[in-house]
Amino acid sequence: MSDGVLLVDKPPRLTSADVVRALKRRHGLRSIGHLGTLDPMATGLLPLCLGSATKLAQFLASGDKAYTGTIRLGIATDTLDITGKVVTEAPVPEIDAPGLAAVARRFVGERLQRPPLFSAVKVGGKPLYKLARAGIAADPAPRTISIEHFTAWPAAGARNEVEFTVRCSKGTYVRVLADELGRALGTVATLAALKRTEFGEFRLAEAASLDDLLACDRAALPILAPRRALRGFREIEVEPRLAWAIAAGQRDALRILDPPREQDRFACTIAPNGELLAIVERIAHGWELRRVLMPEATELYRLRTPC
Repeated sequence: MSDGVLLVDKPPRLTSADVVRALKRRHGLRSIGHLGTLDPMATGLLPLCLGSATKLAQFLASGDKAYTGTIRLGIATDTLDITGKVVTEAPVPEIDAPGLAAVARRFVGERLQRPPLFSAVKVGGKPLYKLARAGIAADPAPRTISIEHFTAWPAAGARNEVEFTVRCSKGTYVRVLADELGRALGTVATLAALKRTEFGEFRLAEAASLDDLLACDRAALPILAPRRALRGFREIEVEPRLAWAIAAGQRDALRILDPPREQDRFACTIAPNGELLAIVERIAHGWELRRVLMPEATELYRLRTPC
C-alpha cells in the first residue's frame, strides 16, 4: 500500500523537500508531499502524504503543533535562528526560573505575529526570503496565531540559554516567538535548536528515522491508512444507498447524516466496506461536502446494488 501518511523523524541539515526527494527516489513513490515545513536546522516529526492521501493534506495541516527547543540569549540574527548572521548583541540580565516562567506565560493566547523576513510567505507574489536575500525591504502583514501553552526555564549549565516547550496553532513561527521572548526579557535572542514533537494527532514516538525508512523495502514502510491518519476526526458510518449518493457528489445526501456536534469541525463518512468515503465540514447546523475519496468502480457498484 502506498496511499496514506508516513511519519518521519527528520534529521538536521536537511530541508523537508530533501526528505521527500530521498524517499521518492529510493521507493519509486510517484505522489508524495510533506506537511508543515521544518527548517533545515529543525528536527522531529514530519508527516508525509502518499498517493491519494495527498488529497487529505489540507485537513491534516490544520492541526496544532508542539515543539521543544533552545533559545540563545544575547545575540540576534537576520534569520532569527542560529544559522543566520549575527546582527545584534546585547547583555543578558539575571533571569531566575520563576521570572522566566512568568514572562513566557504572557505569550499564551490568541495574538498577532508578523512572519520573519526569511520565510516562504509571499509579498507581491514573491517569497520573503528571496526579497531579503536581494536586499529588498518588505513589510509582511501580521497574522493571527494562538499559543495554547508556552513554558520556558533556564538551561542547565548555560546562563545565556533557555529551554522551552510550546504548543501553537498552524502558521506560528517559533523563531519569531524566540525573538519576542528575548525582547520581553530585556535582551535579544535567537532560536538555537528546535524539535517538533506533535503534529495534530500525530506524535514523534510514532515516527521512524529517515535512515530506517531508506533502508527498508517499500512494502515494509509503516504507512498509516487514510482512515487511521484522520483518527482525530469524528466518523459517521453510512448505509449503502447514502454511501453511493455521497460518493457521486450529491450534496443533498448530507442532510440525512447525523447532525454536527458543537466540537466538530470536520467529519469522515465511512462506507459499509469500512473505506473512507468523504470528508465533510460543519456549517451552521449541517454539513458541507469538502472532499470525495472515490472508491473503485467495483466497490461503487457493490454499494449501489441494494438500492
